[in-house]
Amino acid sequence: MDTGSADDMAPLRDAVIACAADDAGEARRLVLTLAADVGLRAVVLVEGESDRAAVEALARRRGRDLAAESVCIVPIGGATSIRRFLDVVGPDRLDVRLGGLVDRAELRFFRHALQDVGLGLDGFFVCDADLEDELIRALDVAGVESVIGAQGELGKLRTFERQPSQRHRSQADRLHRFLGTHSGRKAQYARALVDALPLVRVPRPLDDLLTYVGRRLEE
Repeated sequence: MDTGSADDMAPLRDAVIACAADDAGEARRLVLTLAADVGLRAVVLVEGESDRAAVEALARRRGRDLAAESVCIVPIGGATSIRRFLDVVGPDRLDVRLGGLVDRAELRFFRHALQDVGLGLDGFFVCDADLEDELIRALDVAGVESVIGAQGELGKLRTFERQPSQRHRSQADRLHRFLGTHSGRKAQYARALVDALPLVRVPRPLDDLLTYVGRRLEE
């Protein structure tokens, strides 16, 4: 069976997202065709692009090529969309392993949707409060500021910190808010923060997800 490459997974990921938005017969047939073409073995559902970027960055650091392992990482655009995506890739649709990351505050959406398709939370790992918080704690404030400096945005951070609305917040909270201040920045820093982490300090949910996917594919 052929395994996927990085180029193979983008059309499949896009097709899954499109099918979740408009469950037409043609869209579902395209997902099934592309899944067969790449020999799909697992789907990782994450809330957003920054989560996908972090998983992919850690996989690279661990010497893993998830696309070559026929694993597709799909950002679902927020936890409330999980039901629509399970209707595309769940056990009644594709015979693949499922896993993912979920923010603690959104756990109820995942739990209920997974129960409705006969699954539990096995393979879904909870970030407290979200992945950005996990990464900031793992690197600590000084480490995150160092990464921001390496990205050439330390001046922007200092300007952001001086805003009246930020003065009462902790520095960790300000960093969290800074990472999400414009489109694309969360994914940019998800990659950069993971790349900067000592591997012994990788947040447990992220590490556990990657371990789970590897273990499941060996079974």
